[in-house]
Order: sequence, then structure tokens, then C-alpha cells
Amino acid sequence: MRLIVLLLFFLPLVAAGQTICSKESRDRLDSTLLALSKLQVAQKPIQEVALTIATSFLNTPYVEKTLEVGGDERLVINLMGLDCTTYLESVITLARMTKLGRFTFEYYEKELEFLRYRNGKREGYPSRLHYFSDWIYNNQQKGILKDITADIGGVVYENAPSFMSQNPKYYPQLTNAEFIDHIKKSEAEIKSRTYHYLPKETLESHEGQIKSGDLIAITISTSNLDISHVGIAIEQNGTIHLLHASLDHKKVEISQKPLRDLLMGHKSQSGIMVCRLTEP
Repeated sequence: MRLIVLLLFFLPLVAAGQTICSKESRDRLDSTLLALSKLQVAQKPIQEVALTIATSFLNTPYVEKTLEVGGDERLVINLMGLDCTTYLESVITLARMTKLGRFTFEYYEKELEFLRYRNGKREGYPSRLHYFSDWIYNNQQKGILKDITADIGGVVYENAPSFMSQNPKYYPQLTNAEFIDHIKKSEAEIKSRTYHYLPKETLESHEGQIKSGDLIAITISTSNLDISHVGIAIEQNGTIHLLHASLDHKKVEISQKPLRDLLMGHKSQSGIMVCRLTEP
């Protein structure tokens, strides 16, 4: 009996050791979950719920590399500073929870891990979905979203990222040669798939099929990378803008320029992939 009591005592500490979340982030998450639990949004489409949540993060500071904490791979929850990917992950996780009527910290951990890692399981650094095109594919397999790019006129995207395995010096965790082998395997799997994109020159003619709340992944002309930036589509004055964690302006914002003009202003950005959330 004494052993059972001791095990029960230590279980919360073990669980806490698998997640990194500051007091400020925990407080913000708790207050956000409480607010969402009181809103009458559960019966609304998940696209609309996601957009409501996404705009609540406006002006949150942009902070990069918040997931790179060293040591064993742990689930990082940071709502006080977001990069473009963690912004999307936070919004999607909260939207799914709201639709499911689940508003606990523990369920947030579960949903975020399911979204962020290959096949929904955190099994070390290589299991994180580092390449966003891989993130799209894997989360479509999980039933979280649908890549609609081909359906709305996309053409084949030559996608063969290799930047991580070619440049391990930029990734402290890749001092582990076994991890590099895992990354190479993931890169080969990505290359074997067929992806589509909307070239930026054709975006205006397809823009009417993009809805507010759709996920936008900006493709890049660099051959060893797949995606340069991500955000959420939002219609303003009849055109699609980008709701995103902006590196340039260091905060979550709605782009002043329409999405098509943003892309035309960046030579290396070649077009977009478009994904639509599915109901949980």
C-alpha cells in the first residue's frame, strides 16, 4: 500500500516533466479555455471557431525556436510568444477542443501532441513534424484537415526538402547521427509523395475558392526547402489576407496587403498550399 501511495504521489511530477509550460503561458491557456467554455461556438463550423480563436491572439509577440529546448523531446506549450507554426498549432488545438467541449489543460496537452508529432505520438526529436509539408500530409492522415490545393486548381509541386539532413549544424539535436538518419528517411518519404500548389501568378483566379479560416502554407523556390511561412486566410474587403505570426513585424497580425501582393513582393515565395480543417 505504501508503494502505491508513493507512486500516486510522483505521477503528477512525471507527467509535468514531459511538458514545458511557463506560469504565464499556463495562466493564459487557463483563461482562454475558460472564455471558450462560455462562448456559444460549439455548434459553429470549425473554420469559424478557429478564426475567432486566431484573432484573439492578435499582437502576441513573435518568438522563434520556442520548441528547441534541448535534452529529451518534451511537449512545449508557449502562448506568450509564437512563431508561424506554433501559432497555427495553438489555434487548431484550441478550436478542436472547443468543438469537442473539452477545456482542461490535460486535454490541451493531448491534442497538441497529437497534432505536432508524426502519427500523434511524441517519440523523440525525429518524431516532430519538422517539415510543414510533412505536417500537412500527416495531419490529413489523422483526419484533422484536408489538403484542398489540387481541388481548387493546384498543379504538381516538386517537393524534395533536404535542408535539415544537409545542415545538421543548425540543429543542436542533430549531433545525434541516428536522428539524422531518421530525418533523411522522413525527407525521402516527402519526396515520394505528390504535392500540389497554386503558383502565385495564378492566385488571383483561384482566390475565390479560398475561405476565411483556411490554412495557408507558402511554398518556396529553394530546392531543398518546402515551405517558407504559414498562416490563416482571412477575407478583408473582398480579398484574402494573411492572419499570421509575422517575423517582419514581430507579432501576430493581419497582413496589410492582400495575400497575392505579399507573395509577389517576395521573389523566393512561389505560391501556396491550402488546407481546410475538418470537424473533429
